[in-house]
Amino acid sequence: MLIDSHCHLDFEALSNDLDGVLARAEAAGVTGMVTISTRVEKFSTYTDLAERYQNIWCSVGTHPHNAHEELHIQTEDLVRLSTHPRCVAIGEAGLDYFYDNAPREAQAIGLRRHIAAARITGLPLVIHSRAADEDMAAILREETEQGDFPFLLHCFTAGKALAETALELGGYISFSGIITFKNGEEIREVARMVPADRYLVETDAPYLAPIPHRGESNEPSYVRHTAAKVAEVRGISLEQCGVESTANFARLFSKTGLK
Repeated sequence: MLIDSHCHLDFEALSNDLDGVLARAEAAGVTGMVTISTRVEKFSTYTDLAERYQNIWCSVGTHPHNAHEELHIQTEDLVRLSTHPRCVAIGEAGLDYFYDNAPREAQAIGLRRHIAAARITGLPLVIHSRAADEDMAAILREETEQGDFPFLLHCFTAGKALAETALELGGYISFSGIITFKNGEEIREVARMVPADRYLVETDAPYLAPIPHRGESNEPSYVRHTAAKVAEVRGISLEQCGVESTANFARLFSKTGLK
């Protein structure tokens, strides 16, 4: 049993063959998935998917790439929309200094609004962080001083220091197909040190397909390869990785009702 904690089922590469995508996921033992919001203005798209399929949930939030285009979205908007019964998380929001598609100030403003929404609702904040380790760690520390909030560093690509900060503050870390890449040793090192009760697995589909599917369009069934690599580097079985990561998902994404 595995859960894909982060995918984008509304993206064309997946939505054009959604029934096939879901059938292949089921065959691979993937029993649930969260389709993640990148624009609040598309929230109805995500809820439509989650309402149609019992094993799909969604989130509400603005990707940092789009932060400057949704600065009109306030914390209270996120809180209100998150009351939808199939919405189980806030985000994804965060900082991306690799692409810098949005002004950094706008990204930080958006991130702090999402943090406030997670604090108010108790729903986990799905955080996107790329090439912004120091600023992300600083914001997480500053905001935690204002009050705890649940969060997940998704598709972890950062250094060990950010992982340690996140864990110290009570956060979780999610591993994607990058952990299978030849140049993914730093990520594998983080996977070795994360406590058994603080890690998840994901695809970030349709991006970042794991080996042996690298270069293809990613999909939730491929989370099995990511979990297998996590299990390998942690010295456990794939089955144990499934048990641990699913239990962690159920605890963090408690609104799903999974046990």
